[in-house]
Amino acid sequence: MLFYRFFLGSLRQITRGSPWYFAWVGFLLLCILVGALGYIDQLKGGLIETNMRDQVSWGFYIGNFTFLVGVAAAAVVLVIPAYIYQWAPIKEIVIIGELLAVSAIIMCLGFVSVDIGRPDRFWHLLPIVGHMNFPSSLLAWDVLVLNCYGALNFVIVTHIVYRLYTRRNYSKRFATPLILFSIPLAVSIHTVTAFVYNGLPGRPFWNSAILAPRFLASAFCSGPAIILILLQLLRRYTQLEIKKEAIWKIAELMAYAMFINLFLLGAEVFREYYSGTHHLLHTKYLYMGAHGSHVLVPYAWLSVACSVIAFFLFLIPKTRKNVVTLNVGAVLIYAGVYIEKGVALVIPGFTPSTLGEIYEYSPSRTELQIAAGVFGLGFLAFTLMTKVAVPIMRGTFHIDSGKAAATTAKTAKTVEAHE
Repeated sequence: MLFYRFFLGSLRQITRGSPWYFAWVGFLLLCILVGALGYIDQLKGGLIETNMRDQVSWGFYIGNFTFLVGVAAAAVVLVIPAYIYQWAPIKEIVIIGELLAVSAIIMCLGFVSVDIGRPDRFWHLLPIVGHMNFPSSLLAWDVLVLNCYGALNFVIVTHIVYRLYTRRNYSKRFATPLILFSIPLAVSIHTVTAFVYNGLPGRPFWNSAILAPRFLASAFCSGPAIILILLQLLRRYTQLEIKKEAIWKIAELMAYAMFINLFLLGAEVFREYYSGTHHLLHTKYLYMGAHGSHVLVPYAWLSVACSVIAFFLFLIPKTRKNVVTLNVGAVLIYAGVYIEKGVALVIPGFTPSTLGEIYEYSPSRTELQIAAGVFGLGFLAFTLMTKVAVPIMRGTFHIDSGKAAATTAKTAKTVEAHE
């Protein structure tokens, strides 16, 4: 009965709000509609509607998927100091990180689904019903850990929010084991994703033992960068109490992660150039161009520049604690890692092809439409979940709020009747 009241109250929360709230939701629904129309075109014409070809068979969809897996894993940056070290300032906002993780997993699954090309093949990803080739297939492992991590975060955040709604602390006996299990599971989702890449022997650009650590280090930069922006927006527009110490601590942790990310990138580039094997061609294509093609060179160096500048902005306490430079650094980290995983990772792995052919890939209009729809779906999920969670965190939406509202309305009617 209590959960039923919580469910009905949550529905009322998401159907009420300011004109700006409904304008934002309307915009996201429009993005979803645009994406749906693009997906219909892709279903009719097939993947030929995209710019992916035999030479570059992974593109914009998989690049976004890889990036968003890192965003989902970044919830660990909040979970560890909050529940392992019991640091109160971050513990108060860890719910936001959990909601972002759930939304990111939704978008990850969305990008994988549209990349399949034929939805009738989706049943192969289902346990028991389909043929996942588990445990030999790394893709089967990826599907398993992503779904488990998404479901686990949803259960955790629902439990915590519901207990806050009923004005009780979360059950440590129930939630703590799940929270602790989510930490290695967060590491595993990006590790398995990295294994999907470097497990392909015909793609030497990805055949590196440090690809998984690079994925994790960049994830602990890009995900918290989004969280920093979201926390500031929530503090400004929802009056949610968020302590500056929490924001500064997240920024400090990001500086350490960015150093590791840059170090691993430098180690990888050194290995490629110092060894000077014929596999260097892929790295040269990315940073210097090859065979007259320099399409990716500006993006590669822009990614490095954004990451280096952001690292120093977050490393120096004065700039880390300044609102302007903090936000500039967060945007730069987001841009640097997004380019690194979306452009500088996927495309050079296929270019030049095994036959030495260079195909200059760029996403088609259909790919951009569908990506807008997937992002719109994920942002809408996060918006609606936050619309419920924030009032509960503030203490304005709880089990007694409905009774209080009914009592107030009854009192008002009584006063009117007497007048």
